[in-house]
Amino acid sequence: MLAMSKHEKALQALRTNPRDWRIEQLEALAHHLGLKVRKPGGSHVVFQKDDCPLEVSVPAHRPIKPVYIAQFLALIDWKTP
Repeated sequence: MLAMSKHEKALQALRTNPRDWRIEQLEALAHHLGLKVRKPGGSHVVFQKDDCPLEVSVPAHRPIKPVYIAQFLALIDWKTP
């Protein structure tokens, strides 16, 4: 069995437990997965994926609510039709 990378473990943990995540962890995972990360100012971070109509805006303060984690995962899982 192959060992999982740090980012694969983080993604699995994110799917299992959508609580107690920091914005820095989401940003690191997004960069690893090739998502665009914007900080337009203020208290939110915006995540985007090439050729995807979805855009996820996540408040940068803790705790990050599970609804934002669900939106972030939907962006990661989005496939081009």
